[in-house]
This record gives sequence, C-alpha cells and structure tokens, in this order.
Amino acid sequence: MTALAPAQVRARLTEFTVLDVRTPGEFATGHIPGAYNVPLDRLREAVPVLKRAAHPELLIVCASGARSERARTELAAAGVEAAHLTGGTSAWAAEGHALDAPDGARRVWPMERQVRFAAGSLVVLGLLAGRRAPKARLLSAAIGSGLVFSAVTNTCGMAAVLGRLPYNRPAAETPDLPATLGALDRD
Repeated sequence: MTALAPAQVRARLTEFTVLDVRTPGEFATGHIPGAYNVPLDRLREAVPVLKRAAHPELLIVCASGARSERARTELAAAGVEAAHLTGGTSAWAAEGHALDAPDGARRVWPMERQVRFAAGSLVVLGLLAGRRAPKARLLSAAIGSGLVFSAVTNTCGMAAVLGRLPYNRPAAETPDLPATLGALDRD
C-alpha cells in the first residue's frame, strides 16, 4: 500500500492517522478532517513518536502528492510504513470531499505555486536587469539551474526557504509541532 486515491481514502478515513506535511500556513487554509500537521522539513522530529506509537494505518498528505511521496519515502527509510494520498488535498477537494479550516483562516498559496511565482519573478528580474548589467542574467541562469536540480533530485531548496516566511508559519490557532507530536503519542 503506497499510493491511495481520494475515493479509497474517503471510504476508510477513520482507519488512518493522517499526517499533513505542508507548511502550517497551508495546513490552516484547509486540511483533511482529523489530520495532524507535521511539516516536511520537520518530519525527522516525528519519527521517534511514529515508531513508538501504534499507527498501523499512516497516511501522508500534502497539496499535490509530491511532498507526501517524499515524506513516505523518508519514513520508509526510517522503518515507518505509510501510504500517501495521490493528488493531495487538491485532488481530495476536487472530488468534493470536505476540508477543515479554522474560521477566518488566512488564505495561503500552495507551496508549489509559491515556488513557481518566486522562481518566475526572479528569472524575469534577472533578464530585465540584464539589459543594463549583463551579469545580472546570471540570476536567471542560477534559478534555472536550481529548478533543474530540484526536478532531478525531487527536492526544493526554494520551498524550504519560502516555508520559513511569516505567512507560512503557524497561525495562533494551529498547534505547534511539540503539541502535535504529543497528541500523536497519545493516539
């Protein structure tokens, strides 16, 4: 059991412990009911709890399925078996399934969209600035190289940086990671 479609998950949702590996800001805009937020960049901190606690049916979720597959692979390497939701919360919502979100939660773009916006903006900036200072085109080359590296390695340094920005951090009503790990340890 590696990848599950939204319909498969919906039919068995109560059987899963759902970990959402998006940033706290993304999580607060809407998540699968009952999901716990453990951001991908802090997943290693959760491994001891996930090994210790009884979570026979662990499901990993993100916005599109890319980060959840990466998280599933990391967990498998650490000896924690899990499945991931294909298409992520985007596919879940597209099939008409509800997402939980606190009232008044701010709307944060999914990380993939933030990365595309930032990368595209930096490429255009480098090209425009290159009209006056040709060396500025190196910015565009660096961003392009970073995107190629990101695709080849299935990692994203820009997403790691963007994930630390204030709007991607937890809102006051979103539990922090220690509270989330404590709740997982009790389940």
